[in-house]
Amino acid sequence: MPLRTLLVIGCLTAVVQGDDSAPEEPEISADERAHWAYLPLAGNSAPAVANPAWCRSPIDRFLLADLERRGLSPAGEAEAATLLRRATFDLTGLPPTPDELAAYLNDPAADRYERAVDRLLASPAYAERWAQHWLDVARYADTDGFEFDAPRPNAWRYRDWVVGAVGADMPYAEFVRLQIAGDLIAPDDPAALIATGFLLCGPDMPDINLAEERRHTFLNDLTSTVGQAFIGLQMGCAACHDHKFDPISQHDFYRLRAYFEPCELFREQPAPSLTEQAAVAEFEQRRADRWKEIEREKSRLTADDAEAHADAIAALAQELDALKKSPAPAITMARSVRQQPRTEPARFYTRGDFRRPGPEVPPAPPRIAVPPSPDLETLPPADRVELADWFADPENRLASRVIANRLWQHHFGRGLNDTENDFGFMGGSPAQPELLDWLARELHRQGGSWKALHRLIMTSSAYRLSSRPDGADDDGWRRLVENDPDNRRLGRRGLRRLDAESLRDAMLAVAGRLNDERGGPGVRPPLPTEVAGTLLRDQWEVTPGAGQHDRRSLYLFVRRNLRFPLFEAFDRPDTNFSCPRRYESITAPQALALLNSEFTWECAAGAAQRIRRESLGAQSRDHIDFACRLILGRPANDDDVATLAGEPDLTVVCAALLNSSEFLYVD
Repeated sequence: MPLRTLLVIGCLTAVVQGDDSAPEEPEISADERAHWAYLPLAGNSAPAVANPAWCRSPIDRFLLADLERRGLSPAGEAEAATLLRRATFDLTGLPPTPDELAAYLNDPAADRYERAVDRLLASPAYAERWAQHWLDVARYADTDGFEFDAPRPNAWRYRDWVVGAVGADMPYAEFVRLQIAGDLIAPDDPAALIATGFLLCGPDMPDINLAEERRHTFLNDLTSTVGQAFIGLQMGCAACHDHKFDPISQHDFYRLRAYFEPCELFREQPAPSLTEQAAVAEFEQRRADRWKEIEREKSRLTADDAEAHADAIAALAQELDALKKSPAPAITMARSVRQQPRTEPARFYTRGDFRRPGPEVPPAPPRIAVPPSPDLETLPPADRVELADWFADPENRLASRVIANRLWQHHFGRGLNDTENDFGFMGGSPAQPELLDWLARELHRQGGSWKALHRLIMTSSAYRLSSRPDGADDDGWRRLVENDPDNRRLGRRGLRRLDAESLRDAMLAVAGRLNDERGGPGVRPPLPTEVAGTLLRDQWEVTPGAGQHDRRSLYLFVRRNLRFPLFEAFDRPDTNFSCPRRYESITAPQALALLNSEFTWECAAGAAQRIRRESLGAQSRDHIDFACRLILGRPANDDDVATLAGEPDLTVVCAALLNSSEFLYVD
């Protein structure tokens, strides 16, 4: 860990120059440092259990030991088809295909599930699914927000960078470092520059009257998001006053903000690829060579006979003028930051008012996030690389816990600490803190590989639990529910509703319409007439080409002031704020939107066509079985046949299944 980070302490309020009116910074008490999230990571091993045969991984030992202390036993294992559907949606955001289901159910090998997990982790769809989780935290959008909500033409390059980084299983340390300081770490790498788009994902008001106010507001918002995303601290309110509950002072806020003060924020930066760089270099060389040839030819003609060759000289002069004006080949531009020379010192702002600059502040992490150390009057120079290295350090207790918690969250519906952006006193506390610390250390032991931690979590016995009693141990199930109604001990599986993007993508997939083209600018599908009629001109220019409208939801244009209607109904988050976890409402408009929307019936018709084309049999039961495999991810049972066999229209059958709770929820 850098020396400077270790030396950050509570009295870093030394004033180099400026206003002396800044309030005195409160000291951090021993009780505050004793909060679970601020303690060093435990170096614990998995505990002993009474039933080791149940455990497939150390994860299971932590959870089983907790249950056994309470006299409880975990539920049984989920059925094979249920488990495949669960794993497929978790890792790809898509349903298993009928062929994948058949291959899995017919595979007699003992390791069929583990091989299915490996197949899903290797899928390009995995990168798209897990990129969306991070983009929620980053507040990614393709527009500025506020009144004019102006488009950001190159914002999508950051989205595609995240997809590429997740798909390549970029070590988490590098994933963090490039987003915080890619322009400094690898200044000649366009991908590293694009990665810093994370810092610019938030809303912006370019038309604000005062440039100073715009920059001040944006930097405050950026600092708040960095604190939430990487170390789970709610820094935002400390822009105006010391935090009321957590040991985060105003000085802490402006010291963290000081890292970003030299950033150029509001100008798109050139980020040419190697091919583009070569093309520009070739163009410049050809232009320089021709320029010299023209000058030599003019000199020769002038020396020979200026009058007799006047037209030729004029032609050469005209060519030279055109050559000077000829544009170089286009290069990639990115919404990203670049470091500027520091012309003004970073300052404390009294009450958060940009018109009231106070004393200078040195860049430093929040004091509560680092070990206490002796008082210092001065600190060595620091930049964003040092901050990035500190976030990525395996011994960074908050950063390590936060990312391990995020990875766990998206497999179980909530984190071990269920306030995923807030690890402070007003946040939650994990039911299994030892497991969280073990996962945090395990991620680093695995080289920062997300995929390694996915595999470890998903192949555990805990992940495979059923969400319902199997009849063999109804008393054990009843005791689980009575003693742990919120399922914090994870003795059973909880139901999870498909999020908005997975719902849309799954409907397109079963209809055979999903376009798996990847990357590029955001796509704008047609909007319902009642929505389109309320928009100003050019707010939603429909993308040409019907096939483009069926791209994965990740690639739809994200307008801050207008959520896609289906996403609006199904709780797509507000991109003005960092979203650690999607919340699930249950409302009548959701049911009405699915039942009555043109999109649902188009997908139902597409699914019906697939059934007629791909079903191996021609009888009603064959069609119903294929429909259940296609839409619900399991073979049909007798109740399905009894319920659906009387409906002759396959489109109606498919629409009914698309509206069923079994389709909307992952068991």
